[in-house]
Amino acid sequence: MQRGSDRLSVHRDDEMKHELQGLLRSGHPTRAEEWHDPEPPAEDDPEVAHGPVTPGRATSLESVRLELARILGRGAFPAGPRELMRALTRRHAPDALVEALERLPRQARYANVQELAEALTRSRETENA
Repeated sequence: MQRGSDRLSVHRDDEMKHELQGLLRSGHPTRAEEWHDPEPPAEDDPEVAHGPVTPGRATSLESVRLELARILGRGAFPAGPRELMRALTRRHAPDALVEALERLPRQARYANVQELAEALTRSRETENA
């Protein structure tokens, strides 16, 4: 039976499964030609390629702000740390990001992502100092 949402034919799907079978069983590329294998990440690749951006890691203000904006959006502001923690939890944010908000003053209010990112990076710098 052919489904309308299939992008590939049944034969091509079986062919792709066969091609990946060695990789899935061994856990490493099994091709004889090295040029077929994907390249490892370069030294100058952004940190996002190596896992979630969290204030606890050596990240810049811009990367923390970008990650917060991606997860929270504009609708979450203005808000305090508790409200933002609930919003991050609802949106399945990394635990380290939620835990970083726990260290912020409870009475503080943040009007936008920029203010929140600055507070998070400031708190990280004072902890490391």
